[in-house]
Amino acid sequence: MLKHLSIKDFVIVDQIELEFMSGFTVLTGETGAGKSILIDALMLAVGERGDASLIRQGCDRAEINVTFHLVHMPDLMRWLAEHDLQGDDDLCLMRRIIETNGRSRNYINGHSVTLQQLRMAGEFLLSIHSQHAHQALLQKDAQRELLDAFSGAQEAARAVKAAYQQWQDCCQHRIAMEQRAAESLEKREQLEWQQQELSTLNVTLEEWQALQTDHSRLSHVASLLEAAESGIEVLSESEMAALNQVNLVSSQLRHLLDYDSQLKPIVDLLDSAQIQLQESIYELKHYRQHLDLDPQALQEIEQRLSAIHATARKFRVTPEDLPTLLQTITQQLATLDSDSDIDQLKAQEAAAEQQYRKQAQALSAIRQKAGESLSQQVSAAMQTMAMTGGQFSVELIPLEQGNAYGLEQVEFRVAAHKGVPLRSLAKVASGGELSRISLAIQVITSKIGTVPTLIFDEVDVGIGGQVAEIVGKLLKKLGKERQVLCITHLPQVAATGDHQWQVVKSADSADNQPVVSKINVLDKQQRVEEIARMLGGVKITQATRQHAAEMLHGSAGE
Repeated sequence: MLKHLSIKDFVIVDQIELEFMSGFTVLTGETGAGKSILIDALMLAVGERGDASLIRQGCDRAEINVTFHLVHMPDLMRWLAEHDLQGDDDLCLMRRIIETNGRSRNYINGHSVTLQQLRMAGEFLLSIHSQHAHQALLQKDAQRELLDAFSGAQEAARAVKAAYQQWQDCCQHRIAMEQRAAESLEKREQLEWQQQELSTLNVTLEEWQALQTDHSRLSHVASLLEAAESGIEVLSESEMAALNQVNLVSSQLRHLLDYDSQLKPIVDLLDSAQIQLQESIYELKHYRQHLDLDPQALQEIEQRLSAIHATARKFRVTPEDLPTLLQTITQQLATLDSDSDIDQLKAQEAAAEQQYRKQAQALSAIRQKAGESLSQQVSAAMQTMAMTGGQFSVELIPLEQGNAYGLEQVEFRVAAHKGVPLRSLAKVASGGELSRISLAIQVITSKIGTVPTLIFDEVDVGIGGQVAEIVGKLLKKLGKERQVLCITHLPQVAATGDHQWQVVKSADSADNQPVVSKINVLDKQQRVEEIARMLGGVKITQATRQHAAEMLHGSAGE
């Protein structure tokens, strides 16, 4: 349960330290005093989003610290252990700091955590019911989610949603394959003739490169032969052949070595040149012998190149890409073969639908049982809330095909008075009736949860008199099972509280200080004064105080 709350520099709160008690605590005060700030601070502490506008004017940051006592909460203890966030002595300390740049720092038991982790931990600890909950109750989705929460069927509902999505995925795939089947025959014929033509051509990248090389050589064979013969002539066969000239110079210098040894390096270079020239001559002669004019070979290569270019133009690719194109077409044909088994797809779809309906039927059974229980309990509560003879009913309207949420649509129906037919809650309930029904549902559904601390933020709006007294008793009764905190403007509800806190707003006009909000824990006499204020307004008489004391005494004797 909630044990301690520390708020510093938050909105109009400078600093507040609160120790919480078990049972039913009411929070009262003038309108605008800052009662909801306490709720806002708690919501931030358990992961609600916030920004720099929440920092008290003139301050650097807002800080909220909350301590929970973890009694009989094995699920939360397990979650903390899994995330290495354990605390000491069965305590859970949650801390939230919001800075002026809008960023926040979050901690659980001194460990830095994400906002999501803070929120996940908070779901185990707090349940906050706002004054606008009755408006959400008019929405079909909210009604379905409330029934599933009441029945503990959230996990089953998630499984149904996943099974439905799986079924729809199979259905869409089967439809797509059937549509493609009509096109696949024509597509297959086109791919088959393309594959046949490319296979007949049977060109490889290696062949294409070799053809280009051979074509270039054969196209210029005359020039190549002429160049080879000219080179042989110049190097070795003419009168002034280069090889002879080098030999002559080398011989002359060699005879002079005895006179000047500095000629030795030059002679060595000429010897090397002789060897290189001789090798060049041998290679040119060898090249000339194998360089034959072959018009037939050139014609065959040109015909092969022409066929390759023509096919490449037909398929709108480069000649180098033709081998890859053949592989792609072959793979596409194989894919068509694997996708064409419509019967197998239908079997998969039928199995997915069967699985969905099996899970959805199980969810329907849970909802049916829970709906009957919730209908009885809310109807019973209505008899005590000035709606004698009224009836509440949870209707499950069948959906032939089902949807992601199951095989039925959940609809809350109500008959506000005896003899009036049940009709949709959204169409027939007045504002006051809706507020009372919503409060009854919130109290009833809160009983079946595991969250130890329940907070009701002005959920009694729109009621008064005897009904307000009954609501107070309901919350007091709930406080015997859980820790309950309620913000209220109704003296009848405030009088039923086990504890009462008063929120006051003050400012020191002399020092031009900003407005601040404070919370006072009231003793018995102070409670009389506060309830008298709530009863009598500006002028409080002795009779009003006596009435307030009687209300407190009556509630204490319950």
